[in-house]
Order: sequence, then C-alpha cells, then structure tokens
Amino acid sequence: MLLRKTSLLLALMLAAAPLWAQIGQRFPSEKRVVADPVTGTPLTFLTTQPRGDSKIYPSHPQWTADGQWLVFRSNRVKGEAIAVNEASGDMVQVTEGGYDGMLNLSQTGGNKLYFLRKAASRAPKVMEAVEVDLDRVFADSQAGTMKPAGRYQRVFATLPAELEAVGDNALDADGQWFYFRIQGKAYAGAHLPAGTKIEPPFGPRGMGAGPHAIGKINVQTGEVRHVVSVPFQIGHIQANLWKPAELVFSWETGGKSPQRTWTVRGDGSGLRPLYPEAPYEWVTHEAIVGPDEVAMALMGHRPIAGVADPSRPAGTSVEGANPGQEDGWGATGTREKPTGLAIVNLRTRQMEIVGQTPSGSGLWHVHASPDGRFAVGDDFARNLYLIDRRTHEMLLLSAGHKATARDHVHPTFSRDGRRIQIQSALLSSDGREMNIVVVPVPPAWLAREP
Repeated sequence: MLLRKTSLLLALMLAAAPLWAQIGQRFPSEKRVVADPVTGTPLTFLTTQPRGDSKIYPSHPQWTADGQWLVFRSNRVKGEAIAVNEASGDMVQVTEGGYDGMLNLSQTGGNKLYFLRKAASRAPKVMEAVEVDLDRVFADSQAGTMKPAGRYQRVFATLPAELEAVGDNALDADGQWFYFRIQGKAYAGAHLPAGTKIEPPFGPRGMGAGPHAIGKINVQTGEVRHVVSVPFQIGHIQANLWKPAELVFSWETGGKSPQRTWTVRGDGSGLRPLYPEAPYEWVTHEAIVGPDEVAMALMGHRPIAGVADPSRPAGTSVEGANPGQEDGWGATGTREKPTGLAIVNLRTRQMEIVGQTPSGSGLWHVHASPDGRFAVGDDFARNLYLIDRRTHEMLLLSAGHKATARDHVHPTFSRDGRRIQIQSALLSSDGREMNIVVVPVPPAWLAREP
C-alpha cells in the first residue's frame, strides 16, 4: 500500500511539473489603471498580485525590441523570467532552467533575451550563456503549440569555472557581443600589468577589493575574449545601446566608492574614469541614456555633521529604506557641495546637474529619455520626479509607493521617451511586495518645445 501511494504521488508530481516550470506558460492579465493617490497621474499596473515581482535593473532595457512586451523577474515561477504585454496585460514565462543576475533584451534584430545561468551539469562555477527567441515563444504560446525548451533557448557558450563568471552582464548595441563580469581573481590578475596595486576593501561593508575583469562572448560563434582587468571589484556593467563596443561599469563597494564610474571600449582600450569624482562626492546608479550621455546621481542623502536637519526627524527612518547611513563612509554625500541628477557627456566629458529635490535623500536612481528632453529620478521615500532638462522644471509625477517597499522605484524610460517603467508597492497589503507599473509622461510635457 505504501509503495502504491508513493508511486501515485510521484506520478502526480511529474505530471504537474510542466505546468509550473515550462517556458511559454501563460498567466491571465492583471492589468489595471490606478490614479496616483497624490498626483492623480494614471498608473498602469501590469501586475497587481503579490508574486515577488521586480523589474530589470534600470540601466538595462525593459521593453522588447518591438516595444510591446516588458520582461521582469517574478516568483510566479520561482527563478524564471516573465514577459507582460503592455497592451493586453497577458503574461508569458520566457525562461526555463533559471537565470543568474541581469536579463538583457536585444534592441535590434527581433525580440531576443540574453542571460547567464548555472550550467545544466550544475558543475560548480561553470556558467552557460543563453539566448531566448522570444518571438517564437510568444507565437507558440499564443497558439498553444509549445515545444521543448531547447527549441527556444540556445546555449551559445559555456564559461569555465576559473572565470567565476557572474550575472553582471550586458548585450552590445548590435547584438554581436555579450559582456560579462569575471570575479576569478587569479584569471583577472594574470591580465593586469605587472606591478599593478590591487585595491583592498573600501568602506564599512568590506567590499571593493580586486582584481576583477570583463570578458565578452560572440553571440554567434561562442568565442570568448578578455576585455579588461582592473584592480578593484566591478559592479554593474552596461553597454551603450546606440553605439557598439562602448561600456560603462562601476567600482562596487556597497556605498561610496573612491571612483565609482568607469568607461572602456569593447576591445579593452580607452579605460578611464567616466566622471572623476571628489572624495566628498557620493556617486551612484549611473545609466547610459542616449548615444552620448550617462545619467547618474550625486547623492545628498547624508546629514552634515553637527547640523540639525529638519527634513530628517528623529525616529522616522525605515529599516532598509535609507542605505548609506552607517558610519565609516566619511564626510561624503552631504549637501555642503552640489548634488543632484547629473548628466555626463561621453564625448565632451562635461557634466551638468539638471535637478535635485529640495530636501530629503535627494534623487537616488536616475534615468533620462534618449531624445535629451527629460530626466527622471526616485528618492528614498519612493517618490518619482520628472525633470524638463531644457527649463530644469521639476514635477512630482508619482508618490505613495510606500517607503516600506522591498526595493526602490527604479525608473527607466522607454526608448521613445514617452513612458517610464517603475516598480511599486502602492497596492501591496503588506507594504513590501511590488508590482510592475508604467507611468506616462504628461501630455502637456510631451507637447512642449523640444
């Protein structure tokens, strides 16, 4: 009897597995338009259930190349990515077998998705680079004719354990090369010039030590090449989506870096600081926003020593909402010096601050429209601000997203510069779970002279 029950249970489990794990699985629309409770802006919630949703990091594309689908992370199928159609709200599972770190959507040559994942063999530290043909997934899912995952997912390279490749990665503008972070210190160090000083940990979080490196994979042939090694810990890597073979990456310390932003060519040449920062500046959350421009935040989130700040009442801090407040960062990130949303030109190297909140944390995660008209940023309170770059006018576009939310708003402009994607806990009953939201640029702003 026990054997029969065990066999029956196993059969049921095997029969149920494809229902929750298979690429192409569909979920009903949850789409709902909600008026912002503070500003009245119509917010299009593409997800509304507490299912562990979070958007792709704001430095990377959120929409597919045709502009119709947004891809996001979710626990609807734990460890897998979901796409939602902006018009219909229909959702489709677009990976099978998991992913590690960043999700990369091609912007040319059809709807495709690229990422790293642990090798199917599960060998320690061996990673696979995967391409997903989203157009085929969407078509077969709609028709109810899904095939095995291998018909949609192509492993185009297997990265050896010695590289210790991790999920900070980026797809080049022309879709030919896939860049990735290498944290294998022996490998990275072997490609540094002799005598290079290796940076130790920096700051109270014990992060930032090197060496690390960037590698790249040819998407068609699977060829792996070394790009550059540096003597510090690399964080986010992003590619210029308008000009191939141009990268921006960060020195990651978990907070203030000695020199946060860097740029390099895809062949390893031209390595230099993107914005040479002063010791008192707290630079963070850089994002390439156009052919020649990078947005970044110069933070004004830390109190000035010995000066009372009425915008920071005692006892109002929410755990997890205010990073960078711990001791050990020195006198950095205060408003004794200029702070705000900065735009750096990759060609002229000039920097302009286009806006800043009058109080509070200041702008934290930032982005801008590719046409150069608008910029956008969030703050610790999860407010969303829109900036007219020509006039420097600032508008509180959306609020009420709950400072208790699991993460920040993380705004990203659409490629046409008319919409902004965020993540929000506005509808969350526990104040933490987040959903995927599209916020329109107000028609009156779009009608302004460029």
